Amino acid sequence: MGLDSPTKILLIVLIAAVLFGYKRLPDMSRSVGRSLRIFKSEMKGLSDDDAARAEAAQKTPPVSPPAPPATSETPEAGSKPSGSADV
Repeated sequence: MGLDSPTKILLIVLIAAVLFGYKRLPDMSRSVGRSLRIFKSEMKGLSDDDAARAEAAQKTPPVSPPAPPATSETPEAGSKPSGSADV
């Protein structure tokens, strides 16, 4: 059911010419070509960005989060923490 015979392709081109007119077909095909070229370049750019990120992730070791500072002072159960106001 594909476009395996030249008569099917010719029929589709003829229908497109009748629907859109002979003057608009070159403009339309040019626009489709430009759009595909832009799409290909954007897809290549995305894949290059992904490859660069993966390469950078392999080169740099994972960073562990810093440990919280150890404090020797602990507030007593009945005392107020510093910086709190009486309400």
